[in-house]
Amino acid sequence: MNPFPIQEMTLSVALMGTDLIGQARTGTGKTLAFGIPVLQRTVAPHDPDYEELVAPGKPQSLVVAPTRELALQVSSDLALAGADRKIRVLTVYGGVAYEPQLEQLAAGVEVVVGTPGRLIDLMNRGALDISHVKCLVLDEADEMLDLGFLPDVERLLAKTPETRQTMLFSATMPAAIVAMARTHMRHPMNIRAESSVDSQTVPATAQFIYQCHDLDKPEMLGRILQAEGADLTIVFTRTKRQAQRVADDMEERGFKAAPLHGDMAQAARERALKKFREGKLQVLVATDVAARGIDVTGVTHVVNYACPEDEKTYVHRIGRTGRAGATGTAITMVDWADLHRWKMINKALDLPFDEPLETYSSSEHFFHDLGIVPGTKGRIVPEGTVEKKPREEKPAGGRSGGGRSRSRRGGEGRTGGNAEARTSESRPAGGEEKADRPRRSRSRRRTRGGKAAGEAATTD
Repeated sequence: MNPFPIQEMTLSVALMGTDLIGQARTGTGKTLAFGIPVLQRTVAPHDPDYEELVAPGKPQSLVVAPTRELALQVSSDLALAGADRKIRVLTVYGGVAYEPQLEQLAAGVEVVVGTPGRLIDLMNRGALDISHVKCLVLDEADEMLDLGFLPDVERLLAKTPETRQTMLFSATMPAAIVAMARTHMRHPMNIRAESSVDSQTVPATAQFIYQCHDLDKPEMLGRILQAEGADLTIVFTRTKRQAQRVADDMEERGFKAAPLHGDMAQAARERALKKFREGKLQVLVATDVAARGIDVTGVTHVVNYACPEDEKTYVHRIGRTGRAGATGTAITMVDWADLHRWKMINKALDLPFDEPLETYSSSEHFFHDLGIVPGTKGRIVPEGTVEKKPREEKPAGGRSGGGRSRSRRGGEGRTGGNAEARTSESRPAGGEEKADRPRRSRSRRRTRGGKAAGEAATTD
């Protein structure tokens, strides 16, 4: 069985310059399905006809991705594939300084991969010119819809030539995506990498659904990490606080773990992801938004620490394992309060887990299902032996590197001027205020019952 059916089915169409809509499950190799045609149509700086271009050095191809991590992953693959031809690939995304991106755009690039927000920022600054783009790719279009990026994407589409080739790739096809395709694409060819009766989930992934108690989840997770064949593991949580708490808990239990969520600085997020790719971390605890589109080879287990919100989230989460033909294990922990939500997901995906089995960290079937050695505990170091590391959070003031962040308190606030400067001008600092003020001379007497204290004592 070919692990990359979408590549086999789309390459011949895409190389002809035809607009196409590719639908395939996550983890089936969509990146090179559009990457090879993009690079094939790109004129490199050393090609004989490079100087004949209307605008040499301006982007010839644009790839729009929903998240920073996915943009970095796609640009890394394209840079590697185009290295022999010296094709310059630039990644642009928020959370980092503008200057390096501005410098590279000024020096000239052939392919730009970026997130919608930063692409529009650079376009508004006049630094990014996409009016000569020959090929436009929308990767994970359904995720861009979920994250509210569709208006930004349409603004980008409006700035590109009508004669461009447009390729749209998505795991699912909501009505809004179909409507956008009809508006901005010319007779696109629809390519689906599997039949309509196929499950949306990757068949090579074993799925286990357990109904469990929230207080028992850390112990269960600690034991899952020691299961047979367990290596790189992604744990999904519902909130940023939960991601941080679970990562800290696993680290305290002796596992090499790190969080990945929106409250972390971009450099810290990239560092955590890099360590995870290199195998220096076993556990990555992530929120849905932060982990959108992460493609890391060798992920053996995905754990839904919190029940997903809907079936699309479930498909995206468990799609992080069992990629490119490999096998994987997906475990979902369902609280009693989330049982109804899980039943809706189960029905939508036509899965056979309508009644999850009540499970505890000591349950015999839990050890048997996942290949955990009986007697294994959810801790590999004695309690209190691992010190907590300080958190790496976003710099104060919102986005780094300028942008559209505005200060509400202090600095240039809504009232105008610098609040700190106004305070220092109107009131002397330190003890100078007291020194300049004339002192009052007051003589106070102790009284008791309206008489002086000494006089009252004599009377008594």
